[in-house]
Amino acid sequence: MRSCSVNETVGLSTMARSGGDALRPSSASSGIRLRVTSSATAPSSTARGGLKKEKVEKFDTDDLKWTERLPECPVYRPTKDEFEDPLTYLQKIFPEASKYGICKIISPLTATVPAGAVLMKEKSNFEFTTRVQPLRLAEWDSDDKVTFFMSGRNYTFREYEKMANKVFARRYCSGGSLPDSFLEKEFWKEIACGKTETVEYACDVDGSAFSSAPGDPLGSSKWNLNKVSRLPKSTLRLIETSIPGITEPMLYIGMLFSMFAWHVEDHYLYSINYQHCGASKTWYGIPGSAALKFEKVVREEVYSDDILSADGEDGAFDVLLGKTTIFPPKILLDHGVPVYKAVQNPGEFIVTFPRAYHAGFSHGFNCGEAVNFAMGDWFPFGAIASCRYAHLNRLPLLPHEELICKEAVLLNSSSKPENLDITPTELSGQRSIKTAFVHLIRFLHVARWSLVKSGLCTGLVSNTYGTIVCSLCKRDCYLAFINCYCYSHPVCLRHDVKKLDLPCGTTRTLFLRDNIEDLETAAKKFEKEDGVSDMIATGEELYTYPSSITLPAAEVDGYSPYSTIYFDFNTDVEMLQPGNPVMSCEANASCISSVADDYECSTSADYVNRRANCSSSSESKHSEEVASSISNKKTRFFSAVQDAQLVADQESDGSDSEGFRVKRRSSLKLENRTVVLDTRDSDHHPEHKRLKNGTSTTKEDVVVAVVLADKEKNC
Repeated sequence: MRSCSVNETVGLSTMARSGGDALRPSSASSGIRLRVTSSATAPSSTARGGLKKEKVEKFDTDDLKWTERLPECPVYRPTKDEFEDPLTYLQKIFPEASKYGICKIISPLTATVPAGAVLMKEKSNFEFTTRVQPLRLAEWDSDDKVTFFMSGRNYTFREYEKMANKVFARRYCSGGSLPDSFLEKEFWKEIACGKTETVEYACDVDGSAFSSAPGDPLGSSKWNLNKVSRLPKSTLRLIETSIPGITEPMLYIGMLFSMFAWHVEDHYLYSINYQHCGASKTWYGIPGSAALKFEKVVREEVYSDDILSADGEDGAFDVLLGKTTIFPPKILLDHGVPVYKAVQNPGEFIVTFPRAYHAGFSHGFNCGEAVNFAMGDWFPFGAIASCRYAHLNRLPLLPHEELICKEAVLLNSSSKPENLDITPTELSGQRSIKTAFVHLIRFLHVARWSLVKSGLCTGLVSNTYGTIVCSLCKRDCYLAFINCYCYSHPVCLRHDVKKLDLPCGTTRTLFLRDNIEDLETAAKKFEKEDGVSDMIATGEELYTYPSSITLPAAEVDGYSPYSTIYFDFNTDVEMLQPGNPVMSCEANASCISSVADDYECSTSADYVNRRANCSSSSESKHSEEVASSISNKKTRFFSAVQDAQLVADQESDGSDSEGFRVKRRSSLKLENRTVVLDTRDSDHHPEHKRLKNGTSTTKEDVVVAVVLADKEKNC
């Protein structure tokens, strides 16, 4: 542990966080104060004392008997047969375990190659940089926020272990383990009024400690965290680029009292954490059903109003996304928020469920590993997260809309009857997917109808991009979006086109995926199924925000659900035609896409199946090609077409996304006519041919943007 001065600050980098300030349009406004030393290196370890910590009155840390009142989360001990497939097993225990927010699973398999051996021998030159965590409670007002910063020191696995063990032995005059209950009280005493000011924590370290040796039982199993997000039942298998910490695991190497602050997973995903070795770790978990109550208590009892960027619970959610908030669970217990505890030991998994807040700390040197995953039952939670990200103007990390469509396409093409060989939990997950898909398709249909009725749509183009990020609310748009004359300001259909003040004029072109009618047919089919229709009728509409458009319950003003939409263009209207000569212009639009090493953007069942089961070798090959682009844990979602040319333009308009050069299609004057959107027969629309393997079937030459999103996980 290291001590440092609390009255000196320098401009060191804060932790880049996926759901935190890195995803805000401007993180400079967050007001987080760095509490570091006057040098750019780690604080000196020679100071064993430190300044006395001031007591934070809002947190009563004198009485720690509350630690004995916390109930334990469920603990499961699956047999080897039950352990065969992790997602199948989690679906089995979901009805019970999800009520607690977290659960512990004790593995029946043991790794035969220790994590230290993997990291020192199988991973050549493995080193990591720690982050320094202030070990104190904060007032959480505008003058007293907390962040973590890079120590500037690199360690090998063995060097960090020696340092951490030395700190433990110096404090307790012993190298052995101590009772978990004792160390829990010690942690809250230390953080409230102890002399230790900082600890070092190696979190968000790229890599895995699961052995690749074929004889290692755990490493060869599906519980190897390198495999979890790509399993057949995982929705994240459809994301074809790797996202460190989400689709690819990260390591968390801790020491005595290193902590992970209160947080919820990005996009409310599941997470699974495996403890490889070392001392135990205490976890606190909140059920997802109590998330809003948790945020309400934090807003009213922890944060001061002057640090909240939004009203209500969204303001607390916004600050919690920074993943630096730590406070005793007692305050939650006092206000009726359920809290459950787990003590994780080597060889044990901790699973957190969607929207479950959690926090915890280490009892000494240890090494853990974590990754995210999602199943069908996640989509309602993901929809809520997307709404909140849009409300707070935060960039998404996942192409949520694209995932819904691809899962729906697969379900629609499945020949397996819904009621055969399927568990109730899996059936519920399928219905969640179908319900989300129907809500999305119905909203986009009425939004397009309203757009056409307004007469403000000046052009129609087949959308062959990946997922575009709305320039206004940061919503991800996969099926449809509106763009301007210069292609620089993509806008989702949730905004009032009449009020758009585009600097390049009034041209508003609708980009629409060319299989939209097939998707609408699937939605219409799903809507009639038992269970799905009930969920649609009683469920909350989560795909319209921030639109003011209401979904008609019946035919209103000529509107009919799933009807063919006719686009009328006047003589003076210009329609962009794919395949025409193009001119260059600057664009600062953002694009995220799961399409990485195959430039075909089809949502057909064959395509989705093929991409979902693509070989790891092709992914590996592509990963090598873009390795330099995702260094420093910055995740890039790629949507590429032929002759892509990336041109950064950081000075165009202060946009938070990179600028990109786009060769824009020229416009073509049209005669008076009505265009009927019918995309089922692509032979009649040669301009809608797909791009495949970098080869265009037209002369279309477009470059779309790549959004950079910091993905730092705190587990």
